[in-house]
Amino acid sequence: MDALPVSTVTYDLGDQAFTDPDVTFFDRHPGKPVPMELAAVVHYPTDLGRTRHPLIVIEHGSWWSCIDRAARKPTGGWPCTRGEGSLRSYRGYGYLATSLAERGFVVVSISANAINAHVLGDAGYLARARLINRHLHMWQQLASTGRGPLRGTFVDPRTGREVRPRFRGRVDTRNVGTVGHSRAGKGVMWQASDKHRSEWPRGVRVRAVLPLAPVYFTPPGGSDRDTLVTKIPVKVITASCDGAVGEEGVQYVDDVEGRNPDASHESIAGGNHNHFNTRWSPGRIGGEDDAIDPCASKISAQEQRRRTRRLVATYFVETLQPSVDE
Repeated sequence: MDALPVSTVTYDLGDQAFTDPDVTFFDRHPGKPVPMELAAVVHYPTDLGRTRHPLIVIEHGSWWSCIDRAARKPTGGWPCTRGEGSLRSYRGYGYLATSLAERGFVVVSISANAINAHVLGDAGYLARARLINRHLHMWQQLASTGRGPLRGTFVDPRTGREVRPRFRGRVDTRNVGTVGHSRAGKGVMWQASDKHRSEWPRGVRVRAVLPLAPVYFTPPGGSDRDTLVTKIPVKVITASCDGAVGEEGVQYVDDVEGRNPDASHESIAGGNHNHFNTRWSPGRIGGEDDAIDPCASKISAQEQRRRTRRLVATYFVETLQPSVDE
């Protein structure tokens, strides 16, 4: 299949547009719900045709949330203070989203800076799952009725002008894949788990999950129920030179051995943690190369992303694509 032409839009409902009563501050207002942003970048086939396209949601992990423009250094609060701009980690997977959209997927990469700034521990993974569910709820409303909070919010990132893609009837929210990088890797496992699937919005069905260089952070003897996925395919991708979290994410596959025949793991030899996200890589404010040293097999950022595109696209074509051709 030839690569489809791809268009890109963004939406931003505000830095404090969504609260969940179970997502509370760990720092300045303990016990008070954290207002979270609802912002994303969307890559989609320019010609949506007459079919419904599978939906993929990407969520970034824990990183700096803001940029001090004058000092050209990253900072960690949320919302960003005057003179600062947000560090848009959610825009760091454009290479991956474009590759998927070329194959017929609608890809939504969401911002999670409020969580990074104010929520820690298991509450942070719950928060990431609830944030995904909120975006999925909005997309279900838009795709089924043309209404809801997303109506009239799409903007061309090049011109800043409002655009109106015809997503109604063209996005299949019952055929969803999720990708989570780093801490969001555990976040998507939490959201997709057997224990938490009852929290999926009505009209939404997640059919495949992909933790990308995920954290694991479950102590020996601790319960894995919050992240146990036995009912849908799981593919864990790690990197052999990852100096941030290593390759412990393979444990998600080990946890379901004998219970999920569609759980698999693949390692990118020579890859590191931050090169999965272009905004976290050297050359950007706050970006750094976190490969373990020495790492004899280390590969370039470009090669790592090329391999990531191939692995991720192959996985979702196998697990989600059939609905496009029905």
